[in-house]
Amino acid sequence: MTDDWDVVVIGAGGAGLAAAVAAADAGARVLVFESEDAVGGSTMLSAGMFTAAGTSVQASLGISDSPAAHFQHTMDLNQWRLRPGLLRSFCERSRDTFEWLLQLGLEVPAQRSTNAHMPGLTRAGVEDVWRGHVPAGEGYGLVEVLDRARRQRGVELVLRTRVERLLVTDGRVRGVVADGIEVPAAATVVASGGLTRSPELLERFYPDALRAGEHLFVVSAPGSRGDHIGFGEQVDAAVAGSGWGMLLVTAYFQRLHHWQSGFPPAARILVDDRGRRFMDEDASYAVAAGIVDDHGGRAWMIFDEAGRLSLAPGYPHWSAEHVLAEAAAGRTHRADTVADLARAIGADPDVLITTLERWNETLPHGQDPEFLRHETLAAKGARPPAPIVTAPYYAVRVLPAELAVSHAGLLIDESARVLDGAGRVIPGLFAAGEASGGILGNRYVGGGTAVANAVVNGRSAGAAAMSRTPSAV
Repeated sequence: MTDDWDVVVIGAGGAGLAAAVAAADAGARVLVFESEDAVGGSTMLSAGMFTAAGTSVQASLGISDSPAAHFQHTMDLNQWRLRPGLLRSFCERSRDTFEWLLQLGLEVPAQRSTNAHMPGLTRAGVEDVWRGHVPAGEGYGLVEVLDRARRQRGVELVLRTRVERLLVTDGRVRGVVADGIEVPAAATVVASGGLTRSPELLERFYPDALRAGEHLFVVSAPGSRGDHIGFGEQVDAAVAGSGWGMLLVTAYFQRLHHWQSGFPPAARILVDDRGRRFMDEDASYAVAAGIVDDHGGRAWMIFDEAGRLSLAPGYPHWSAEHVLAEAAAGRTHRADTVADLARAIGADPDVLITTLERWNETLPHGQDPEFLRHETLAAKGARPPAPIVTAPYYAVRVLPAELAVSHAGLLIDESARVLDGAGRVIPGLFAAGEASGGILGNRYVGGGTAVANAVVNGRSAGAAAMSRTPSAV
């Protein structure tokens, strides 16, 4: 290991690997520190979906789109609470970075995908145009491509080593300290992940996540401890995205990501505590938690015996056997009539009966005039669900409890340079992924936004870090 580095990268997830590859392509001598046993971070655990507009894959499918349209939609959905210049640059660079990934060997077939785990182009958020590019191999496939590129470029990787602090001299970041050893570098890229694994930092930067109490579970990488916050405090870095993150609405008994826990019955409705339906049950995770929050912060999922028996076997949580065990334990409510089920959950029997009658008369026949769920199902290539008419009936408490992403990160500019509290560039310091702030807003727009944020800004950070090192200017 050399003692003379142009760029040190903290973290080897999607952001860190992209930064390392880009810096190496610019001629840098790069060292990457990863706190865990393997590369990948939260990107490895994701579907690997990458949101971008105006791509070659979209064009192959005859879809007209542009970074300008991507920018407008994202800004509008986030009520223009993001920095326009930063987001416009991100949307423009997303297309170029996606094409760069294809050149590195990422495989995204030019076909329509009906879900987040089928390679191709899909709609997994609330995009106005399908922009979710799902790669072969999902998150593992994306990480494999980036890590192969890292190895081919001779970038050195140190695993199981957590960076303790930055080296700072005369206001400039000049490397890091890891395992008590000073590692000088002309530029440092912070790509250490989010803060979802730190209850203390959640209390400071995303307290809404803690409202789920004992039901809260985290699906991001173990290394998401919020190290970027401590690094930023060393140099008075500004933080953007405080109070924002992504919570998914899940059943109280879930403890794993939904593709590991299993999937609820297609024939289900969500009702409030009074027993009234209030949303499309297949609404995107991007907005579902906000809708539930508007109706008391929790809901009841209602389905029948036929729905329970339709559950796919082999999953630890959403399986016919597990639901039955939860009902036997009294944690999931079960009753032979809809009226009795309503009384069990404290709802108005007349309201719940009317709600179910209305639902049975509409969506199973192909239309949902109130919440347009038939359109969501059609986009997924799914058939209308069966009526909910087979006793016994079940009620499962659901709430925003699956914590996937935190949005509070070090504020960056268009070149992924970290800014201080006065808006000045902090020399020698860059950030990307969840460790950076300013791209992920109060609404998570489209599936793959977090992955794109990681790779796009990681690539920008690596290239800019090398171009601004003293040896390169």
